[in-house]
Amino acid sequence: MSKKIKLGILGGGGDSLIGVLHRVASFINDNYQIVGAVFNPNFEDNMAFAKQIDIPTDRIYKDFDTLIEEELKLPKEDRIQVCSVLTPNFLHFPMVKKLLENGFNVICEKPMTTTYEEAKILQATMEKSKTVFALTHTYTGYPMVRQMREMVKAGAIGKVHKVDASYYQGWINPIIHDKEKRASTWRLDPKKAGISCCIADIGVHAFNMIEYTTGLRIKSILADFNYVYDDNPMDVDGTVLVRMDKHVKGLIRSSQIATGEENGLSIAIYGDKGGLRWEQESPNQLFVLSDDKPLQVYKPGHGYNSELSLGGTKLPPGHPEGIFDAMANIYLGVARAVRGEAYNDGEFPTMLDGVRGMDFIESTVASNKQGNVWVDLH
Repeated sequence: MSKKIKLGILGGGGDSLIGVLHRVASFINDNYQIVGAVFNPNFEDNMAFAKQIDIPTDRIYKDFDTLIEEELKLPKEDRIQVCSVLTPNFLHFPMVKKLLENGFNVICEKPMTTTYEEAKILQATMEKSKTVFALTHTYTGYPMVRQMREMVKAGAIGKVHKVDASYYQGWINPIIHDKEKRASTWRLDPKKAGISCCIADIGVHAFNMIEYTTGLRIKSILADFNYVYDDNPMDVDGTVLVRMDKHVKGLIRSSQIATGEENGLSIAIYGDKGGLRWEQESPNQLFVLSDDKPLQVYKPGHGYNSELSLGGTKLPPGHPEGIFDAMANIYLGVARAVRGEAYNDGEFPTMLDGVRGMDFIESTVASNKQGNVWVDLH
């Protein structure tokens, strides 16, 4: 049996939601062992957190550069093999670039960078280093999302002609109406979050879901943002019309001021023979729509599902699986790639998804800024 993959983590310390998600996901399939980290920029907090979660402190480093320097001194078989980057957005590019240049495989939170140009640089760096890179569009790890992808690919709903993806949250609503709070939230600070808040944080998930499930590429977009207040430099709500072809169109709706909403990601795909609909808050149900048949509901773990879907299911039918399991499926796919094993190209989002995502984000910002006009993606 293969030894566990040595995992390093950057960020995600303290009460970080994303930190818990990644650590638990890495443990679920018994493929990884955390051996080194920089959980926090404050070294004392960094060490204290490592002790709190019972991680040996001999490879808890004071900063990112020290982690690279010290790990490269170790024999190759002892070094960190995969490093997860869970830091704020503005740190993704310099960290990922240096990791790839030094031969480390990378799992990175989205958005991959803060600009499209940075994303293209990372793509070139990865191709030169011949490493494995995964971007954690977590929702692609859900078995029923994977089933949706395989059904569309197999022609179950015919030729796609309409898509509708939405991602509604309400967490910024209490912040945006308080001038002091909105001025002190890092996601509303362009220096830390980049050029976008809502679209870069959650709208890009909806974008990725459309391209992942349909296998189509969005070619052009028209965006309309809401900033709510003139002194707020970042979008907190956005509606985007999308075109994939002359007769294949759709809509992306994203908001962080949808009062009372929690994590309402959903996608519907309509073809000339049927439709499919999935909602993140009820992830174990995939609705199959038809003009001439009753509504069908597909669920995980059953033999009628695809190999890709069943490969991401750990429990028998009727046992709900959730976000930790979805992220764990991405980690599982990366483990297979790092070990040189065969894997399905739908098992984890790649560098190309990161580049596409940044292209989408910049295009929506440009469309809105230019007066809500159509903008072509690269």
